[in-house]
Amino acid sequence: MAQTAWSIGSDDASSENDPLASSVLTVAIVGPNDRNRDSMASVVLGPWCSEARQFEGYPEGGRLAELITAGYDVVIVDLDSDPKNALNVVEQISAMSQANLMVYSSSNDSDQMILAMRSGAREFLSLPVSQATMGEALARASARRSSLRTSLKGDGRLCMFWGAKGGSGVTTVATNFAIAAARESGQKVLLIDLDLPLGDAVLNLGLTPQYSTVDALQNYLRLDANFLSKLLMKHEESGIWVLSAPGRLVPVPFSTEAVDKLISVARQEFDIVVVDSGSRFDLTGTTLFDPTAHIYLVTQVSIPELRNTNRLAADFFGPKSPKFEVVLNRWEPASMGLDEDHITKVITRRPQWKVPNDFAAVREMQNNAIPIAMSESAISKAIRHMARAACGLPEKPTKKKRLMNLF
Repeated sequence: MAQTAWSIGSDDASSENDPLASSVLTVAIVGPNDRNRDSMASVVLGPWCSEARQFEGYPEGGRLAELITAGYDVVIVDLDSDPKNALNVVEQISAMSQANLMVYSSSNDSDQMILAMRSGAREFLSLPVSQATMGEALARASARRSSLRTSLKGDGRLCMFWGAKGGSGVTTVATNFAIAAARESGQKVLLIDLDLPLGDAVLNLGLTPQYSTVDALQNYLRLDANFLSKLLMKHEESGIWVLSAPGRLVPVPFSTEAVDKLISVARQEFDIVVVDSGSRFDLTGTTLFDPTAHIYLVTQVSIPELRNTNRLAADFFGPKSPKFEVVLNRWEPASMGLDEDHITKVITRRPQWKVPNDFAAVREMQNNAIPIAMSESAISKAIRHMARAACGLPEKPTKKKRLMNLF
């Protein structure tokens, strides 16, 4: 079987550090018509494909098996030269591989289109095909490839932190929770900063990332495990991975689909995904509020925040909504003269977690990028309890003080 390889930029060493390169697809173009194959090859090459191979004719038997076992991401078949043989090839490849099948034809016959789709084709391309049209088709193929690969794995735990009001301390709690979860469970943890555009989780970790959450959301159609891995930074001291907010103020328009795709890919690759969502209310329609998620509503003992907590509990967490746990941050027992019973009446549910107020420890973290969870303090102890509960780990027994025998 004759093969012709087409490639561009395949020897560019810089592609190793380019996250876009992780979404490059391998493509095979099949059909007897040399001119049509050449035409398709010319529009295939680009950001989505650095190499396309041409196969003459419609392969059968061992030749077809050779094509299938090569494991191409996309196979594009000429439908015009011999529709019957073409559809037979599409059907066999569809049954025996996970390749995305496309067909191309100079006809827009609806019956042919239906037959092609029934045979397993995902795309019906009308000749002549523009590079823009092909790019869109390959983008969809990349998204399907990502979904297929990740569907074989189990979803990691999703822990989402949401603030009742700006300044509630969501970032401090979420960042240290991620570190505590990694240290206590020994599992692979990712921290995603969705407090856009001003999130500053990386400041608490002393990191200077090259890429950000914006890169993931703006390129969600091509987002897969490899792409995501290129956007992350590892905090070596704690072992957690971080997808940071952008380092500069930029407009960040994104869709619900983009957030859902990011979370889906992240949960497939990490045992625990921790999301700092700040106080954003436009994320309530996303999978961040999935019934399987651990949702933590971070608040403080102040009139505005307790009022907001009450409203959020009533409006967003009704009987059929996801469950959530209230975290009282910067907790001091004598705050405003309100005890826990009074606070429970105000917010209509008892707070599950209380993170003590320790201004010195928080200032040390912010000034020196030393996470609280990596040292011993009242705050780290409280957050460690939260993390162990979220990971399904038993509570560590407290050490009893030994009394000195004076007699």
